[in-house]
Amino acid sequence: MSQYDVIGTRAPRVDAPAKATGRAIFVDDMSMPGMLYGALLQSPYAHALIRGIDVSAALKLPGVKAVVTHKEAGLVKYGVSPARYDETIFCYDKVRQVGDNIAAVAAVDMATAVEAASLIKVDYEELPAVFTIEEALADGAPLVHDDYKRNISAEVHQEFGDVEAALKECDLIKTTSLKSKRQDCAFIEPQGCIATYDLSGNLTLYSSTQTTHYVQRSLAMALGAPVGKVRVVKPYVGGGFGSKASASHLEMAACLLAMQTGKPVKMIFDREQVFLHGRARHQFVHTMTTGVKKDGTIMALKHEAWLNGGAYSSFGIATVYYAGSLLGGPYKLPNMKYDGYRIATNLPACGAQRGHGGVIARSCWEQQLDMIAEELGMDPLELRLKNIMTAGDVTCNDLDMSSLGMKECIEVVRDASDWKNKKGKLPQGKGIGMACGFFVSGAGFPIYRSETFHCTVTIKVTEDGGTAIVSTASAEIGQGSDTTFAMIAAEGMGIPLGMVRIESGDTDFGVDLGAYSSRQTLMTGQATKQAAENVKMQVLDALSKELHVPVEDMDIKKGYIVFKKDKPDLSALKTRYIKEHREWTDNPSLDDELSFREASRIAFFTKGTIVGTGMYKPPELGGKFKGAAVGTSPAYGCSAQIAEVSVDEQTGRITIEKMTDAHDCGQAINRTSVEAQMHGSMAMGLGEALFEEVKFDDKGRLLNGDLAEYKMPTALDMPPMEALIVESHEPNGPYGAKEVGEGNIMPTIAAVLNAVHDAIGVRIHELPLNPERVYLAIKEYREKNAKQ
Repeated sequence: MSQYDVIGTRAPRVDAPAKATGRAIFVDDMSMPGMLYGALLQSPYAHALIRGIDVSAALKLPGVKAVVTHKEAGLVKYGVSPARYDETIFCYDKVRQVGDNIAAVAAVDMATAVEAASLIKVDYEELPAVFTIEEALADGAPLVHDDYKRNISAEVHQEFGDVEAALKECDLIKTTSLKSKRQDCAFIEPQGCIATYDLSGNLTLYSSTQTTHYVQRSLAMALGAPVGKVRVVKPYVGGGFGSKASASHLEMAACLLAMQTGKPVKMIFDREQVFLHGRARHQFVHTMTTGVKKDGTIMALKHEAWLNGGAYSSFGIATVYYAGSLLGGPYKLPNMKYDGYRIATNLPACGAQRGHGGVIARSCWEQQLDMIAEELGMDPLELRLKNIMTAGDVTCNDLDMSSLGMKECIEVVRDASDWKNKKGKLPQGKGIGMACGFFVSGAGFPIYRSETFHCTVTIKVTEDGGTAIVSTASAEIGQGSDTTFAMIAAEGMGIPLGMVRIESGDTDFGVDLGAYSSRQTLMTGQATKQAAENVKMQVLDALSKELHVPVEDMDIKKGYIVFKKDKPDLSALKTRYIKEHREWTDNPSLDDELSFREASRIAFFTKGTIVGTGMYKPPELGGKFKGAAVGTSPAYGCSAQIAEVSVDEQTGRITIEKMTDAHDCGQAINRTSVEAQMHGSMAMGLGEALFEEVKFDDKGRLLNGDLAEYKMPTALDMPPMEALIVESHEPNGPYGAKEVGEGNIMPTIAAVLNAVHDAIGVRIHELPLNPERVYLAIKEYREKNAKQ
C-alpha cells in the first residue's frame, strides 16, 4: 500500500479540459485593442556585408506605424551564455546566415507589415561562406565572427585519470565514429508573442516560451530596461523541446516595436522561420576509442567531438561540454579523455534540443559497446551489467549518483522483451538491440553565474479555506508540469487534488529558470513541496493554539485533520465559530471531524491570509576543474531500451516492430505522465534515428523548411511501445522524484543501430538510417564479403 494519497497515482492532467475542448488560449489566439502586427526583414544571403539600409519606402506605405533597425535597437550584444554574447537584435555590419534579421515593421495588419518589409532596401556585398565543419576549418576560410579564430566558437579539453596508461593495460581497444545530421524540434506551435508597453513604462511580453525568467533577463539587458519593468507571461504552449529556451529575435523585435508605437504588437514565426531560428539539434561527428579487459571491464574512453554550431553561440558552449561530460556514467569508467570543438558556420544557429548534447554521443558509445561485446563473445546486455554503476558511486568527472536504478532498468527490459530467447536467434532481416541512457535531473547552475534561487513558489489558501492557489513562474509546455506541481502541493498540504488550483508561467509569480535540462520536477517540485508544508504547518499551528494540542500530535490527510493521540472535543470549537462567523462551508453537524477547510478558516481568523513559500537551489555540486559546472546535477535519471526491427534488404527500409523501455524516475509523481514522457522520447528518438535531417543548398538556403518535406515519424510509423517505470528513491528530489523528460531519449538511436546490425550484420555509422543509406551499406557489405 502506498504511503502517499496523491503522489504515485494516475491523475488526469489539470490542463486537459481546456485543451480537449479547444478553450486553451495560445499566443496566436490572442488579440488586444489597437493591436498591430509585426514582420521581419531577413537576409537572403548566408554571409554578406551590409553597406546601407533604406526604410523610406516602407515608412510611406499606408498602415505602417513603425520601422526599426539597429539604429533604434542599439548594438547591445546578448545571447545565452555570458561567455559568448555574440548576437544583436538586428544585424548592422554583416549578416551571418540566411534569415538573419535586418529590420522589423509594425502595421495595422499582417499583409501590410509583410509588404512593408519587402520594400526595405538593403545594399549587400556578398561574402564567401562556410557551411561544413571542413570548410570552416580550412586554411584561409572566411571567419563567421572575427573573435572566433579558425571559426572555433568553443572548445573543451578534459582528462580524468590517465587514459593512455589505461589503454596499455587493455586486451581490446576499439575505435569507431558516428556522424549525425542537424535536426529541428518540429513542435506544433511556432514561436509567437504579443508585446505591450504601458504609459508607466512597463513592458509585458506574452510569449510561447519555456523560460520566462531568461527571456525577461535578456529583454531587460538588450533593451536597456530595469528587470522590474519587464514582465513575461507564458500562455498555453504547443511544445518546446529546447528550442523555446532562450529569448528570440522575434520577442526582441516585438518589444521594441511596442515601445516605439505604444501599441500592442503581435509577431508569429512562419514554419520556415522556425527552422531558421529554432536553435535545435547540432550536427555531431564523434570519434571514440574504448579500451576493455578481456572479461569486459571498461578501462578507458578517449573521445573527440566536432559540432556544426551555425552562426551564433546560443547554448553551444553547454552543448559541447554535455557531449563529453555525460559519458561519465552510468558505467564505471575510471579514465576518460574528451576533446570537443564547436565550429561556427554560416548556417542557422543550433542550440538545445531534448537530451541536450548527449544524444549522439551516447549513440556512438552504446553502438561501440555492442561491437566490443561481440568481439569478446559476450552478451551486450551482460557487458553493461558488469560495468554498471549503483547508487552512491561517483563518476571520474565527479558526478554523484545519489540514486541510480540502471541495473534494475536493464533487468526489467531484458525480461519484458524476452531478450534471452531472441538475441542471436531471430531470422535474417529481423533483429533486436539494446542500449542505455543517462541524463541530468536539472542543471546544477544557472546559465549565468548567480546566487539566485533556481525557483520560488507561493501557495495561498483562499479565505474560505476551500482552495489552495499555487503560483509559480515555471513553464508548462505540454509535458505536464502543472499537474505534477498540483499533485505535490496536494500531498504536501494533505488535501485532495481537486482543492488545488495552479497558476504558472508568469514572472510576476517569482523566479523559475524554466523547462530545460529536465529540472522542473526535482527543482520546482522541491520548492512546491516546501511551500505546501509551510501552509500545513501554519494551519496546524493555529489549531494547536485553539485546541491546546501540540503541532507534532496532528497531521492533515485526505483533507481532514488527523490526531495522532486522543482526539480533542471539537464541538465547542465548532459551535463558537459557527456562532461568531456563521461561515462554515462544511456541514457543521459533523462534529467528530475537522476538515482542512474548517481548520484553514480558523487559521485565517487568527493569522490572516495563509501564504506558504518555498524556494530551491542545488547544494554545491561537482568538481573544481574547468567546465565542471556543465553536467553537474542534484540527481541523474537513467533508461534502458530494447528495439526490435525488421529490415527489408532489397530496399533498405527499416520497420520498428516493438520498443521496450524502462526508466528510473525516482518516485513517479503521476504515473500516466511518466509513461507519456517515455513514449514521447522514444518517438523523437526514432525520428532522429530513421528520418530527420534539415537540408540546405550550396548557398545556405533551407531546402526542407516545412513539415511536409522534413520527415518525421507519424502514428503510422510508431511501433507498440512498452513503458516500464523503475522507482528508486532520490534523496534530493521531492518525495524521491527525479527526471523523465530527457534521459529517456538517450538510448533510442543506439538501440535501433544495434538492432539493425543484429538483423543484417551491417554496422552503419551515419544518421539518419534512411532506406538509401541502409541499402548502400548492405550493398557495400555484400561486395566486400564477396571479394574475401
